[in-house]
Amino acid sequence: MGLFDGQVALVTGGGHGQGRAHALGFAREGADIVICDIAAQIDEIPYPLATGDDLDETVRLVEKEGRRCVAVVADMRRTTDVAGVVSEALEAFGRIDVLVANHGVINYATVEQTTDEMWDSVVDTNLTGVFKIFRAVIPSMKAAGYGRIVATSSMGARQPHPNLAHYVAAKCGVIGLVKSCAQEVADFGITVNAVCPGAVGTNLFLNEATYRLFCPDIEDPTPEDFEQRLIDLHRGLNGHRYLQPEHVTRAVMYFAGDRDGIMTGQITELGLGDMARIY
Repeated sequence: MGLFDGQVALVTGGGHGQGRAHALGFAREGADIVICDIAAQIDEIPYPLATGDDLDETVRLVEKEGRRCVAVVADMRRTTDVAGVVSEALEAFGRIDVLVANHGVINYATVEQTTDEMWDSVVDTNLTGVFKIFRAVIPSMKAAGYGRIVATSSMGARQPHPNLAHYVAAKCGVIGLVKSCAQEVADFGITVNAVCPGAVGTNLFLNEATYRLFCPDIEDPTPEDFEQRLIDLHRGLNGHRYLQPEHVTRAVMYFAGDRDGIMTGQITELGLGDMARIY
């Protein structure tokens, strides 16, 4: 018997990375899955985003676990796309028990160097897109008298870094959104929480732009140069220099598995020890 038998989980950004891990985690615990992803490149994002083939692969992996999976190509910045995802989920399964608002992007620049386009691509995706999917799922959850919403914020919202002001601002905004929304829906059987992962071993983190940021003294840093720099900087905990997607999945499922609805408006950090140095 699985923890989410009979439930339906909607995972945004489900084409690869953390989203795929979350979809598989819920499927292994008995849930049917709806995933969505932009499945296209955004000009201002300096690493490969998910593709249609990636979405298809997530579907295949979920179905291999014996669960149904519906995939939708959608841009969370667009209200009509967001509404379409929720509509397809309800048409396919008649319910949405869990929302994992996981989608997100990043690029690097100082405030002075951040263009309007860079700012908008990050903030519209990472904050406005989370708001839009929250707004879209709440009516059906209210009608059902049950819902578990989990958003992905970031350790950047707890321990900001330079060159990430737009990203940090968006992720701080997600925390504020979660806490306000949690109070609004508290009497309807819905909980709203957030996880704050540190760096995770996905395309968002393991890419040339990141390598250059960490290794500015090396003309063309390699992945090996980057890994050595993390060692030199004493990054990580218990041999893990950065998280894996499955580490985040466990925290997401912890909140989503709260059947009694006793946790809401809460933030859980996955900081590989960084929180021990923050009062």
